[in-house]
Amino acid sequence: MPEGHTLHRLARRHRKLFAGRPVAVTSPQGRFATAASVVDGRVLRKAEAYGKHLFHVYGPDAIVHVHLGLIGTFSEEPLPVIAPVGAVRMRMVGETHFSDLRGPTVCELVDAARMNDVLARLGPDPLRRNAGPDRAWARLSRSRLPIAALLLDQAVLAGVGNVYRAEILFRHQVDPMVPGRELDPALWTDMWTDLVALMRKGVRSGRIDTVHDEHLPHVTGRAPRRDRHGGEVYVYRRHGQPCLVCGTEVAITELAGRNLYWCPTCQKAQGTYGTR
Repeated sequence: MPEGHTLHRLARRHRKLFAGRPVAVTSPQGRFATAASVVDGRVLRKAEAYGKHLFHVYGPDAIVHVHLGLIGTFSEEPLPVIAPVGAVRMRMVGETHFSDLRGPTVCELVDAARMNDVLARLGPDPLRRNAGPDRAWARLSRSRLPIAALLLDQAVLAGVGNVYRAEILFRHQVDPMVPGRELDPALWTDMWTDLVALMRKGVRSGRIDTVHDEHLPHVTGRAPRRDRHGGEVYVYRRHGQPCLVCGTEVAITELAGRNLYWCPTCQKAQGTYGTR
């Protein structure tokens, strides 16, 4: 599933290509046809992301809400348009480019009130300028659930997915199973600050890189990572391979229906977290 940096990158791209001008909106597949006809030809006022949600704002009564889910994708191509390939849920055509949306979990027309309802269910997004760690901490600090489960709860923290979850826990040497309420507040502030920096880097590059300079392939002599998700990471999808820091075999288990990756040595339970 695309993580928050992907949606913010898309919003930035769509603002550049389409915002401030009329956009032709259709649904070649047909499933979004009625809603598409409402915004077809309107000026796109803005495109913005919150967590894993994308909003195309045409007016207070006409906002296209998209959640890509597991397989959803947008593609952008320069004009002229070509015949749709595959099941295109929504097509946007601007002055210079067109964009096709395929396979989203959600593609719906909403108004401002409905958009606010969606946002009200989400925790703070590290990529939003007005966000901070305190609101997420209020949920984390009261919970007996493992920190690894809480970081994937979009009501606690919006935009963090499986990759950032695994990597931020490794980078701060946190046992994934420690209850949220046992985490030290200073440690959580450090984790939040790190997440902000990593996710902003992801928006710029379009990939997730979490490895410190001293552990990069050209420094250590190891082969670069080969994975469709791209980026150099410490533990995500590296189960069975040696930890880049200590050499211990990276472990894998399932938690809340998702694969969890961690280093049993670097992330060993340490009692009270944040006091090391």
